Amino acid sequence: MIWELINEYPAAVLAGEGDAYFAETATQRTEGRVVVRALPDAKSGVRTRDQINAVSEGRFAMASSFAGALADESPAFLLSSLPFITPSADRARALTAAAMPLYERLFAERRQKVLYVSPWPPTGLWSARAVSDTAALHALKVRTYDKASAEVFARAATVGCVISFSDLPPKLLSGEIDAVVSSGDGDAGRRLKTWLKHYAAIAYAIPVSFGTVSLDAWDKLDTRDRTLVEAAGRDTTERQWSALTGRVARNYAAFRADGVAVNEQPAASVMAALRAAATQTIADWRAGAGTEACQILDAHLAR
Repeated sequence: MIWELINEYPAAVLAGEGDAYFAETATQRTEGRVVVRALPDAKSGVRTRDQINAVSEGRFAMASSFAGALADESPAFLLSSLPFITPSADRARALTAAAMPLYERLFAERRQKVLYVSPWPPTGLWSARAVSDTAALHALKVRTYDKASAEVFARAATVGCVISFSDLPPKLLSGEIDAVVSSGDGDAGRRLKTWLKHYAAIAYAIPVSFGTVSLDAWDKLDTRDRTLVEAAGRDTTERQWSALTGRVARNYAAFRADGVAVNEQPAASVMAALRAAATQTIADWRAGAGTEACQILDAHLAR
């Protein structure tokens, strides 16, 4: 049995590394009865926002999907990428654990099972020019990665719009976009630095991606292989959270080596403008997210 595992993002980002680890581990533990083949970098031709349907419809067995991009399916998928609510990896992991029953139910409703979670390093702001004050922030035309971040930057900048990572190059080349919300992890940063030479460590969020499998594919496994694949998923999740340790420092070193100016302490006025925009965005999210998702957020913020 062959499972293709699709992901829009490059192989050399943390989520892509998790996909490769899961593919190798699941394949080895089932002794090849389940062969998982990772397809990173949008090689499937499917963007993240469409991956959930591609798996539900049986076009691919698995997907590794950035949660925030699935907000059209449910606002609850935005939980991990809501602005400025996860100041550390520990807090991000605790929020993910608290929301997992909800996430699992949302995927199950779409005929999918969650096998593993991949966190991302903290999101920063890449730009063609330094964002040294609110005037510079307001002038930006920003690519964002989900509905919430689009709303934040639509309020704080000139433009805030959701664009798939794989669709970015021509928009950066033309100048239609001159800033990008992204961690810049691994190959993502190496691509962005071609056009954007400034990075502000705004610590916007520590979002997650989910590795899911269609229930149609899952139901074809016997009990032994289900147990082995689930264990591979748990090990992948542990590997991914552990891999965050030291990741930011290594990324910043790589940015600087590539000629990117890293601002680890953005101007207080810039952060205040972003937090003000975030407050309204979270209020808007609450209005449509549902009671359970709001209760999870409230419990997280009360800790």
